[in-house]
Amino acid sequence: MNVFRLAGDMTHLLSIILLLLKIRTMKSCSGISLKTQELYVLVFAARYLDLFTSYVSFYNTVMKLVFLGTSVGIVLYMRFHKVVRQTYNKDEDTFQHFFLVLPCFLLALMINRDFAVMEVLWAFSLYLEAVAILPQLVMLQRSSNIDNLTGNYVFLLGAYRALYLFNWVYRFIMENHQTRWIPWISGLVQTVIYTDFFYYYIKSWKTREKLKLPA
Repeated sequence: MNVFRLAGDMTHLLSIILLLLKIRTMKSCSGISLKTQELYVLVFAARYLDLFTSYVSFYNTVMKLVFLGTSVGIVLYMRFHKVVRQTYNKDEDTFQHFFLVLPCFLLALMINRDFAVMEVLWAFSLYLEAVAILPQLVMLQRSSNIDNLTGNYVFLLGAYRALYLFNWVYRFIMENHQTRWIPWISGLVQTVIYTDFFYYYIKSWKTREKLKLPA
């Protein structure tokens, strides 16, 4: 544990709180990509199967349960809540997200720390998380009205991964220069994908204009 990982976890948690706030209080999932949320369920399910096989700490276990449970809950709300599901912009959420799953799984089979079930699933979750935001970003590009909660949610989601890059740098320096190429490269790819969004988000904040992404 270090300050960068803690900040990353809290930023990630805050992004989920914002999303749940939008869904629970406003009874709306407008502007939110169901496909990205479904990919996150797959990411966390694959990554946190070790809940049944190993124990690291109370903090680690709680955070895993929170991220997995909230991701499942968000998808259930968007799919089945009688009010929330009516606000889902299906016509704008057109990215074929399942085409991301197979390449990420094949990559995990080829590039992993050890050819064992849990290690392959861990690598798969990192590769898939790196690109899981793509349906959401494409949806925002097609949207003419990006509300503040949605914009802040996506920004915090990107910031969490950027903070994790600093976490890996810190751990490299402090933990005998251990190389961790899989999280490093997947985290870098994920942060690069957010770069365009970060630019327009910060620009809209500085100019106090409504956030809008170029089509």
